[in-house]
Amino acid sequence: MRPHLRVSPDEVEITAIRAQGAGGQNVNKVSNAVHLRFDIAASSLPEEVRTRLMQLGDQRISKDGVVIIKAQKFRSLEKNRAEALRRLEELIDRVAAPPRTRRATRPTRASVTRRLEGKARRASVKAGRGKVGE
Repeated sequence: MRPHLRVSPDEVEITAIRAQGAGGQNVNKVSNAVHLRFDIAASSLPEEVRTRLMQLGDQRISKDGVVIIKAQKFRSLEKNRAEALRRLEELIDRVAAPPRTRRATRPTRASVTRRLEGKARRASVKAGRGKVGE
């Protein structure tokens, strides 16, 4: 089970912006989309979680360590705000648990035997393709 980390609301900067796309007569008057900014370095997350989050190759994380999420799925500002916070917590939960270390395993005796038999079969097929001797 992964540890669930909560993000403090005062660490998140949320700005209302106008959504893109079609919207009818109301589109130029109402700011329903949400632009969320979260500074990883200035957050209260544990150090190892911050490090893993910075190393994550996500396009929403800028070079200076700021997570930028734009939510415009819904027509309601509150729903878009909740969606942006949900996506931020989902991103943090992805790196909350440390990655499991890989343990090296050995191939079974049967799989080694099958591989060698296949190689011998292929070698004999190729050997039969040579020029016919005198």
